Amino acid sequence: MDARRLYLRLQAELGGAEAYVTGRRADGQTGSLPPKPAASPPPPPPAEQPPPVAAPPPARSAQPPGRPSGDWRKNLPPIPGPGLTVSSAVPGLLEAANAWGSLEVVAAAVRDCRKCFLCQGRTNTVPGEGNPSARLLCVGEGPGETEDRTGRPFVGKAGELLTSILAAIDLPRETVFIANVVKCRPPQNRKPTADEMAACLPYLRQQIQLIRPKVILALGATAAEGLLGARSSLGDLRAKVHRFDGVPLIVTYHPAALLRNPNWKKPTWDDVRIARQLLGD
Repeated sequence: MDARRLYLRLQAELGGAEAYVTGRRADGQTGSLPPKPAASPPPPPPAEQPPPVAAPPPARSAQPPGRPSGDWRKNLPPIPGPGLTVSSAVPGLLEAANAWGSLEVVAAAVRDCRKCFLCQGRTNTVPGEGNPSARLLCVGEGPGETEDRTGRPFVGKAGELLTSILAAIDLPRETVFIANVVKCRPPQNRKPTADEMAACLPYLRQQIQLIRPKVILALGATAAEGLLGARSSLGDLRAKVHRFDGVPLIVTYHPAALLRNPNWKKPTWDDVRIARQLLGD
């Protein structure tokens, strides 16, 4: 092997540039060996693909106004058994109430009322408001600071929560009537006394007679005491269908209590859905 061939072979073995040597070919001919086909260049790396974009969720159709959503019907609590039965036919009160022939006349009588101590500190009386033909009557304890200033019931934070609760059972606020056991604000929002409630109850009783609701929802122990005349705990009065002049009455927590203790929201939700079931469709 001459020096040139040896050099070229060493170059090939050491990874140098490919070379071709002359000599005898496999077919017996002399000359240069045919060139080897050039190696194909490696394919280019695939272009980086952008991450897939998630398709937007399909738009939810808006709930038609006035159409019940049906959510409140899920896992409904059963209608409980009977509770207390109360009649408002109290001697001497019925005759006075007969003079109040409309809700407007009742409100005027409330504005002029001086029957108890609460009239001395009020800014405005709060007779109540809502649909005069309401199927549901909500009754609270008494006006707070915001109610005393505006003359409207349940317009503070507790009122906002009540409005949300009513909407959740497909009863917009304007479809119900909302009132209180006493129509004037007790000082520092204290509980009204028995005498104060007794002086004011004829107005509420006449409102019930005029509205003729299908169900009454008593919000809090004081409202329950004023309507049912029972000094019992809220736990004892809940989960029963009481009757006031034949009207089913459900007792639940006051919305202000729910703001202080959210753990009471679940039982309140059961109570209001019981009242809603009693209303029917």
